[in-house]
Amino acid sequence: MKLQPQITHLTAIAAVCAALGLSPLGALAAGASATTSALAFAAAPGAVESANGQLAVRHEKFRLANGFEVILVEDHRLPLIAFNLWVHAGPRNEAPGQTGFAHLFEHLMFAGTRHIPRGAADKIVEAAGGTDANGSTDFDRTNYYFTLPSNQLELGLWIKADMLGYMLDEVDAVALANQQDVVRNERRQSVENRPYGIVEEATFQALFPEGHPYRASVIGSHADIQSIKLEDVKAFSRTYYRPNNATLVLAGDFKPAEAKRLLQKYFGTLKAGEAVPDVKVAQPVITHERRVAVTDQIELSRLSLNWHTPAMYQAGDADLDLAGIILGGGKSSRLYKTLVYERQLAQSVQASQESMALGSVFAVELVARPGKSLDEIESLVDTELAALAQTPPSTEEVQRALASIETQLLSRLEKMGSLADLMNHYNQTAGDPDFVGKDLSRYRSVTPASVQAAVARFLRKDARVVVQATPGEKVLAAEVSTPPMPTGKPAAPSAAERAQLNAPEVWRMKQPKAGKALALSLPAGQRFTLPNGLTVVHVPKPGLPLASATLVLRAGQINNPAALPGLASFTASMLQEGTQTRSAQQVADEIANLGAVLSASASAEESRIELNSLKSRFKPGLALLADLALNPAFSDAEVQRKQAARLAALAQQRDDAATVASVVAARAVYGEGHPLSVSSLGDEASIRATHGANLREFWQQQYRPDHAALVIAGDVSADEARALAASLFGGWKAAVSASPSVPTSAESVGFHPTNSTKARMILVDKPGAPQTALAVVCAGPRATVPDAAAIKVMNNALGGSFTSRINQQLREVKGYTYGIYSHFNMGREQGQFGIRGSVRTDVTGAALQDMFTEIRAVRAKPLPAEEVARARNAQLLSLPGMLDTNQVVAASFAGLWALGLPEDYLVKLPAKLGAVTPASAYRAALRYVDADGLIVVAVGDQGKVLPQLQSFGRKPLELRDANGQVLK
Repeated sequence: MKLQPQITHLTAIAAVCAALGLSPLGALAAGASATTSALAFAAAPGAVESANGQLAVRHEKFRLANGFEVILVEDHRLPLIAFNLWVHAGPRNEAPGQTGFAHLFEHLMFAGTRHIPRGAADKIVEAAGGTDANGSTDFDRTNYYFTLPSNQLELGLWIKADMLGYMLDEVDAVALANQQDVVRNERRQSVENRPYGIVEEATFQALFPEGHPYRASVIGSHADIQSIKLEDVKAFSRTYYRPNNATLVLAGDFKPAEAKRLLQKYFGTLKAGEAVPDVKVAQPVITHERRVAVTDQIELSRLSLNWHTPAMYQAGDADLDLAGIILGGGKSSRLYKTLVYERQLAQSVQASQESMALGSVFAVELVARPGKSLDEIESLVDTELAALAQTPPSTEEVQRALASIETQLLSRLEKMGSLADLMNHYNQTAGDPDFVGKDLSRYRSVTPASVQAAVARFLRKDARVVVQATPGEKVLAAEVSTPPMPTGKPAAPSAAERAQLNAPEVWRMKQPKAGKALALSLPAGQRFTLPNGLTVVHVPKPGLPLASATLVLRAGQINNPAALPGLASFTASMLQEGTQTRSAQQVADEIANLGAVLSASASAEESRIELNSLKSRFKPGLALLADLALNPAFSDAEVQRKQAARLAALAQQRDDAATVASVVAARAVYGEGHPLSVSSLGDEASIRATHGANLREFWQQQYRPDHAALVIAGDVSADEARALAASLFGGWKAAVSASPSVPTSAESVGFHPTNSTKARMILVDKPGAPQTALAVVCAGPRATVPDAAAIKVMNNALGGSFTSRINQQLREVKGYTYGIYSHFNMGREQGQFGIRGSVRTDVTGAALQDMFTEIRAVRAKPLPAEEVARARNAQLLSLPGMLDTNQVVAASFAGLWALGLPEDYLVKLPAKLGAVTPASAYRAALRYVDADGLIVVAVGDQGKVLPQLQSFGRKPLELRDANGQVLK
């Protein structure tokens, strides 16, 4: 069921509201008017049919005369349209010696077209209120997608058509060189500087022989990426990027007749290319076990077992999907119970069928606990595999796995963008965009006996690749130099080249206007309070039989006692480890039986328990959530298990450069002794010192109904929500003690949110690292500051979006990074401003110089009106697109309450954002972003980075370890 690994064009542009600590919201077109209302989501007609346990999506599929394939999905649940373009080409179509070509081409598709200048398309999408704007490449295809407000149908088609038909007119040597730099930085970040990244690459190289299109990483090698020439790009485009090799899914709020007219207008005149030959490659056959040893800069060893298995939708594929869940699909799985829970040999386990078109891969991956033997772990995995091959799983295990798949499938139909992408996926791989019902049927046809048979046939010991990764030297390919950026004006395409492309059409030069301004309809949470003080927020969202709940408590890291940093996080992590009436394993099994996703976590100022499930299983799921929150056991045996897991997690944390940078930055910005200065895990001493009594005391003092809110979102009526809250949480009483022994705010321990420690430079050594992870930070404002809207808009322009000044300069102009972004994390008690990202090692100093130049520029003079308008628009019109799933709605309203924001916050947010001016954004920059007050944390190769930091000149310059301790 799982799709093959994807490599994306961008890092995430935005998630949800920055004020919620979830990322930017919003957008209103400059000079445009919009009617705002805080209405509950209406039960408008949707395309998904889910009656009687069946799934189907109403749609229309057709082709234009040039072969361009279109799938229309009319769905009026939200005023949004998802544009999802698939080009049926990926690494499977690459020539020898050109690994990574398809993914590099994906990047170049954003480099400008004949009618849309380089960089303009991203700005236009953001200004129009676009969300989920990105592209990705997997082994078998490349896709390009964004979601726009429904009055921008013509704008979206204009952009997509120009990308497909006119990119080749404008791509030049400069654009190619820049994106080669960006993609190579992406490789450094996602493969070479990420724990186990090179291990995963070695696994596929052991599974597939030379010449097989799945052998190389989707992202390719440095040598191959750098060797691509402009003529190669043009040849690839002429062959694969033609209308007869592409499919567009439009899903959302539009009129089909209008869509068809515009599709003909924008795509109908594009020239078809030659038919693309199908790729046929025999699946490799392994007859003797292959064993591979890889060393990496890791603290915990990892075991990976891999088999060739049937291609997507072939006999055995569905059975192995369920086998993966039974073996390693969460806490209820066999391998988790044996190796993580009972024997405590492994830190984590995952088993899954990676379904692909030319042949699939079944993988079992286990990360060992410190000091534990991979050979012993492997022996126990073999025992479990042999047992499943000999004896069918129980009916309960199969039904449990099926429940998980049913929830996953229905959840993918909830969000307009994922619905469109799923239909494109089914269309390419199954030949039927509405294959979801048949997909579900094939899983329902799986039996215990068919699972056993598939495991016995395909997961044999003599047919696998075993990869053991252990701590040691990270061995990378020989360094490939980064050539200087080409200079001079690139040559224009010749007449012969243009003759092979699409004819110029002057009318395409004009950007289409938006349709009639939409009423900005946002969800309104109806708040009420139970007699015990619990706030309940109900956000109805009909349309699909799904529901979500978030229980949020104002009890986070900031409430930790000085002697036990990490206590809030430890407490939250224990909630699923048993209650007064359920053991840890009973909790895990019950969640799995429901096919639900239930998690508990703690952050700086809050703790959460979150539930996502089918509507039919929401009541028992919420009852389980209530039991976890109100009746945790904190048994000594489970606490000891969790201690071992958290100590191992500390070791894993030290492996990841970006995480280390954030941990060290927090220690520097808050200062020693502050509850937020230590990792949320705590430290080794505090983990070992934490016992059940400490956890129980924290829970009694902090988990109180009068300090909590329950948010229910989805296909749940007001009466149902009220009845569920009262019956499950009405008996919750606060502890007798009214004066908690732990601090309730940062101010109670002597810290004020605007305090800032002195600026400095901090370096953490990561020998041999191909990139430097940066965290440039200072204290920031609280969420309730009056100028919060101006801060959001100003930050969007500075570094908060893909088109922001910092990211554009460091990525799109200089090619120093895959992506680097700024963010204001505005909490209830404390705030922080930070700029985070990774840059190529040898340009660490240059990247910092450019970053600080941009920071000083926004303080030197007000932003131009056009830039403020675009940043403001990217904050307002995207509001509906940022609140498009039950899970996000529940999490967002929980965040609003936890931050102490008023009930009508969302109602008033559009007006506040719309009122931001260049002057107010400028005042925000002057007040909250001071280059001279920033702390720079760099995690990278000291031998190469230290001289660059010394030249940068910021003092003092400290050397620290991965825990943030100053080295002497």
